[in-house]
Amino acid sequence: MGRGTDGPDGSAVERATLRLREPVAAGPATAGAGRPDDPPRYAPAWLRLREPADAAARAHDLLDPLRIRLANLPSRADGLVVHDLGCGTGSMGRWLAPLLDGAQHWVLHDRDPYLLHFAAVAAPRSAADGSRVTVETRRGDLARLTPDALAGAGLVTASALLDVLTAGELGTLAAACAAAGCPALLTLSVAGRVELAPAHPLDAEITEAFNDHQRRTGLLGPDAVTSAAEAFAAHGATVRAHPSPWRLGPGEAALAEQWLRGWVGAAVEQRPGLREPAGRYLAERLAACAAGELRVVVHHTDLLALCRPTGGAS
Repeated sequence: MGRGTDGPDGSAVERATLRLREPVAAGPATAGAGRPDDPPRYAPAWLRLREPADAAARAHDLLDPLRIRLANLPSRADGLVVHDLGCGTGSMGRWLAPLLDGAQHWVLHDRDPYLLHFAAVAAPRSAADGSRVTVETRRGDLARLTPDALAGAGLVTASALLDVLTAGELGTLAAACAAAGCPALLTLSVAGRVELAPAHPLDAEITEAFNDHQRRTGLLGPDAVTSAAEAFAAHGATVRAHPSPWRLGPGEAALAEQWLRGWVGAAVEQRPGLREPAGRYLAERLAACAAGELRVVVHHTDLLALCRPTGGAS
């Protein structure tokens, strides 16, 4: 819904950050394209590039407690209703729907109608046990999310979303999930830590500058998971967190290259004095990546908030 496009992008554009969505230079026009208030558009090519790494990183250890909670919810004739916030091209649904049993109806939220089209077309059609999976799309802004928007929800999901929310937006999300009485599975929030091998003297400074970039304009950045855990716990939810790192080696060189460009670019935008040394740093890192000599671990955290069931959960 707003922030999040296969992650947070959302409308926050991830500010050219780690989960950078590359703006589309050309493509099918959307209503209002070109106006100042038109939502940013992000390249499906980037979202497809990161999708395998996202799927490999997401914390399977959170699925069993999620399944237990879902099994205890009242059943619906049309199956489990899942609201995927900031769905982007729909990678969360493609990953999760085939891992859950039973009929499912996914409600896909995003600001960008272009991405919503991709998400609907590529949505999975069957669950783990062969039950039917259906989808609908809703264009909207997460900042205006209300409990009514989640009426009937059995599960709320999002991918790479929390770190590009403000504290106020996060509070709105937690309150809406609590009012709906449904669990929330919120994956791939940046943790503010990166490991590169071989090491380089500038690694720590680039990381620090990038983290500062994520926090600017009031976004939560690497503080998001801690803030989310506190926000959901304040509504009585049981919260579990689990690491979900990207592990990028020679087989993920294309993703590592694009991630490096966005990561260093955001750091330089935050600290212009880094421009020259960061340029040399990036050139060295890209050369090592092309030679198959670079290993990168980008730390993320997945969060499962088990909100107290209410009469609104069905």
